[in-house]
Amino acid sequence: MFRVLLSTTVRCLPLACLFSVAAHASIVITGTRVVYPADSKEVSVKVSNKGVSPVLIQSWMDNGDTKAKPDQIKVPFVLTPPINRVEPASGQTLRIRALPNNLPQDKESIFWLNVLEIPAKPRDAVKEKDNYLQVAFRSRIKFFYRPSGLKGSPKAAATDLQWLNVAGRVHVINNSPYYISLVDVMAGGKKADGKMLAPFAEDDYALAVSAGSKIKAEYVNDYGAVIPLDITIQ
Repeated sequence: MFRVLLSTTVRCLPLACLFSVAAHASIVITGTRVVYPADSKEVSVKVSNKGVSPVLIQSWMDNGDTKAKPDQIKVPFVLTPPINRVEPASGQTLRIRALPNNLPQDKESIFWLNVLEIPAKPRDAVKEKDNYLQVAFRSRIKFFYRPSGLKGSPKAAATDLQWLNVAGRVHVINNSPYYISLVDVMAGGKKADGKMLAPFAEDDYALAVSAGSKIKAEYVNDYGAVIPLDITIQ
């Protein structure tokens, strides 16, 4: 999951720098990813308000375009409620239901779940003339649609990745129908940031290796846990 600063609202006098600031996220999404088995009627995601003030949240799904507006995105899912007020020390369950679709049945598809948190006006900024900085936070996590009857398992897909020496560099092949989120790849005392490997895809890492080299990697499983891999380069 990652959280980005989506928008700010600033009210101030020219050159003034005395603001009341509401700039910390209160909404927490349970989990760092969502898996939707195709044979399920729906999936639910819990969001909680860990702050001391109520917040308004807007939730939607996208297909990879971070800049697309919610009302312009077409995805084969219905999310309810799209907008909701969450009281402090309380939570809200988001329900996501798949619509009839033409998504591939031989591999996973990926989407993203977004939750935009709009905090309440600061209590000490009760007058219209008061200066304050208001920040909206957007959280975005991966959402995997998993068709029924896929061969293998997500765990086997990660452990069965094919790691090769191609021109002295690390080359990895995913022969499975599952997305695999690699965290880090480490070889020869150097580390490269991991990438998400799509089904039946391959990628390279700028790490020097030779056949028989021992390297390490990490991947994220369905539950958000980081799992280590010990690898021998072919």
